[in-house]
Amino acid sequence: MFYFQLVIMAGTVLLAYYFEYTETFPVHIQGFFCFDKAFSKPYPGPEDSSKAPPVVVYSLVTAIPTVMILIGELASFFSKPEALQERTILTADCCYFNPLLRRIVRFLGVYSFGLFTTTIFANAGQVVTGNQTPHFLTACRPNYTALGCHSALQYISEQRACTGNPYLIASARKSFPSKDAALSTYCAIYTVMYITMAWRTKGTRLTKPTLCLTLLSLAVLVGVVRVAEYRNHWSDVLAGYATGGAIAAFLVRKTH
Repeated sequence: MFYFQLVIMAGTVLLAYYFEYTETFPVHIQGFFCFDKAFSKPYPGPEDSSKAPPVVVYSLVTAIPTVMILIGELASFFSKPEALQERTILTADCCYFNPLLRRIVRFLGVYSFGLFTTTIFANAGQVVTGNQTPHFLTACRPNYTALGCHSALQYISEQRACTGNPYLIASARKSFPSKDAALSTYCAIYTVMYITMAWRTKGTRLTKPTLCLTLLSLAVLVGVVRVAEYRNHWSDVLAGYATGGAIAAFLVRKTH
């Protein structure tokens, strides 16, 4: 069973890699209406210039749950009387784990699996739908004269309608769902549920609610920034919230 789980984890990581860093799964090309105001917002700049840049989001969704799980498990283990602390070495087909290490590996392993799964779901939704971002036409830079656009009701379906930077155009076709919103919500929901179920706080009633509300607020803030900077529509962000939240709730319910 341990080896089988490793194979599943490796396959999940590879699939996430192919979605994220290769063109194995091409983006669906959607058409657009001439002069569509919903897709004519100004270009917000590269992702790194965002107020919630991907490098910060990805770092936080990795670091926060890791720290919270380590704190929770270590505090739970060392708060027990020495006579009640488990010292038995548990086996996992080939490996030997101390019970404390086993719990930490289990929680972090499940979280990592869900994180890559959320990435796959978000990327799959983006390449299958090909929904455009609010700044799509700004990145696309269509030649309306050559396309014969005379009315806002005219629909353009030509794949070569865009004259802008190919990389920016491809990125502008990946709006639904918002991956950053999905990952941040997955992180927040999983960590909140872990804190609620596993942490045992004595002497204070506000520690857990404060931590949980802070994490949820940060996840919501990521989506708000995406919309405010014209990188996603509200529908994209809400779909990302739903995707990340559903995966987190499912994994916690089935594994904890």
